[in-house]
Order: sequence, then C-alpha cells, then structure tokens
Amino acid sequence: MAAHFLGFRSIGIEWDRNACETRYAAGLPTIHADVSVMRETRFDEIPKSVDVLAGGPPCQSFSVAGKGVGRKRLDRVEEFIHRLVGGENEARIDEDLHSLGDPRTALVLEPLRWLLKAIETEGRDPYKVIVLEQVPAVLPLWEVYAKLLRGGEGRLNGVKYEADFWELKTERFGVPQTRTRAVLVARRPGLGAVEPLETTHLPFELQRERRNASQAEMFPGSSLPTGRKSRWISMAQALEEASRQKDSRVKASRLRKDGEMKFFVVSNYGSGGDSKKRGRRLWSEPAFTVTGKISRNKVYKSMAEYEAEKPDRFTIPESGVLQTFPHNFPWSGNDQAQQVGNAVPPRLGMHVLSMALHSRPPTDEELTAATTWRTVPGTTTEELRHIGCGDLSQCPPKSHRITRSRRKPAP
Repeated sequence: MAAHFLGFRSIGIEWDRNACETRYAAGLPTIHADVSVMRETRFDEIPKSVDVLAGGPPCQSFSVAGKGVGRKRLDRVEEFIHRLVGGENEARIDEDLHSLGDPRTALVLEPLRWLLKAIETEGRDPYKVIVLEQVPAVLPLWEVYAKLLRGGEGRLNGVKYEADFWELKTERFGVPQTRTRAVLVARRPGLGAVEPLETTHLPFELQRERRNASQAEMFPGSSLPTGRKSRWISMAQALEEASRQKDSRVKASRLRKDGEMKFFVVSNYGSGGDSKKRGRRLWSEPAFTVTGKISRNKVYKSMAEYEAEKPDRFTIPESGVLQTFPHNFPWSGNDQAQQVGNAVPPRLGMHVLSMALHSRPPTDEELTAATTWRTVPGTTTEELRHIGCGDLSQCPPKSHRITRSRRKPAP
C-alpha cells in the first residue's frame, strides 16, 4: 500500500487467502504462498530487480493481545538469530524453533533468511533497503538485527548496512488511533545514514486524568498556535472527512446526533490488567488500536443506548479509515475485520518508506492522494489471481478448502 502511494512497484507474498483476494481486488500483485516455502523452493520467481525487502512477521505470538509465546522467549529467539548468521545447520535451527510451540514465532527470522538467501544466491544482489515492522515487544530483536547488519559478519559475508530502529506511535503520524510499533530501517552505506522519522502530530495521553488542559480541549475543529505540530486526528474527524468523499463507502450519518458526530466506543479488550474493565474512547479522541477484533468494539451515541445495551458497530470501511486505508478500498474475501487489524496503517508505512527510500517524509500531495483508491477493472483482478493463485498446488496447504457450517436438524 505505502509503496504504491509513493510511486514504487512492489510484489507481495501472502499466506492468507482472504488477504490475497483483497489485494487482487485492489490491483496489487501478490503471490499466495508461505514465505518460507517461497524462500526455500521458489526464490527464483522473485524478479532480480527487487531491491527492497519489507516485512511484518505475524504479531500474535509477541503481542499483549495474544498468548505471548514469543514474548516469553525473546532470549531464545535472539540466540537463533546469532546461530543463523553464524552458519549453523538450518535444519537443526528449525527443529529447535519448532519446540517453542508457536510456529509464528519462527517467522521473525524470515527477513534475515531472505537477506542471506539473496547474498548466497548467484546472480543476486543484496537488498539495498530493508524495512521491518512488529509490535513493541520485538524491539530488542530489531536491535540485534541492527547490530548484525552493521557488522556484516558470518554469513552476511561482509555485506553491511546503516541501520536503526525505533518505537513509533501511530497517532504522531496522523493515524486516528493509538498504536505503537517497533520499526527497523536498514540501507546500504552508499545510500546514506538512516535518519529518524520526524513526527507530524502531538502524542495522545492515554490517561485522561493526566492530560493537560490544551489536550483536553482539543475537539474536532480546534486549532493550535502557529508553529506547533498538529494535534492527533480524532475518530470523528477521520470518519467525517472520509464520508464526504465522492462515492465513499463510509456512511457516518448514523453516528451523528443533533447534526453533530458524537459517540463513545467501548473496547472489546480489558483495561489496566482487568479483563472485565472495558476501556472507553470519545468521538473526539483517536481510536483504540485497531485489531482483528475491532468488529467487537461497541459504539454508542448516548448513555441511554449504553444502558439499554443497544450498541452499534464500526463497519469494515469505517474500520479501514481508522487504519488510514482509503474510504473506497475494496475489502474482499472473508474475515475482513481480521484483515483490517493485521495491516500496517498505510499512512505510517508511507512515513517509514519515504524516509527509507527518499530520505524525506511523504509530501502533502502524496498523503492526500492516499485517501482514495483507484478503480481496478475486474479483468485485472482476475489476471492477478491467476498469476498469484492460479496453481492451487503452489498455495499454502488447505488454504482453499471451503468450510461449510452444519445445518441444524429440523424440529
């Protein structure tokens, strides 16, 4: 997404069939495959012209919202990284990784394995730029990555990078939600030093009682003194702007009361370590972190609706807008809420990629253009599906199996 908006051609590798369907509908070239299988047996299908490696391994095993198998074993994963670069037998490493219990944990090694594959494959060049993204718990692993990439030792065979890593808060880049990500950027020395990203918006203070007066008064339409950064973007502001676009799929009129958008959201997740205590956000604040469970968040226009237990829900287009996807993005396939939640917010991605590839933040024109998605002909979608998913034997096992719900017996 971000590469497209910045004018770069890209090709994706995606395990989830539903996510592939969305990408095909959006006109984005995608191979439906397991990234490990692509690296091991189909690496030659990746064009030699590809010189940027970008990835976001699954976060569930590291996320506070998941079981946290990877989070509990970060030291072991760091050990695997050193063993991999040191030249130890990969079959033995895979066997030990399997013992961790969650196969997704091993995927944090895949970007490094792809780099080593490029270095060790005749006729290939090392990637010029590497961009990785994960949940904050993975930041220590990105630090290990950065040190190894700067050193160029072992199987890196002297290939070195300028590398840095940060913890980024999405609302500080104009994303209308609070979400913290660990990001690593590495570039070959000839491309210059890796510079930290410059934030564009003020941070959002999560604890209401700790918020300063200026933040508490920041409702849609408020302004800041000249020279200061823009305030964070609220849910209401993002949804209002999206709903005004031509042919918008965002129909936010139901969230208005007396002509003004006012509502509050009750989170699906617990707050402060208490699973029964649900957090709340006002319309004038950024959304909670958009996860695959966003469709379970409850939206109320009044306390009367809340007390009567009559909630509304964010639609998929609205959820996408809170992730900074275009208002008319063609979400397709099943499990669309999960697709929305799994994605990197495109606006954050634009800031990261633009600094990595252009050494500058995205322009206002690029950011404005990213609010609308171009119309993709059905023939293009069919062609991309045929290329990326035409040979079902190449797709992940059982990914095309259709599960039908059992019918209840007649009374």
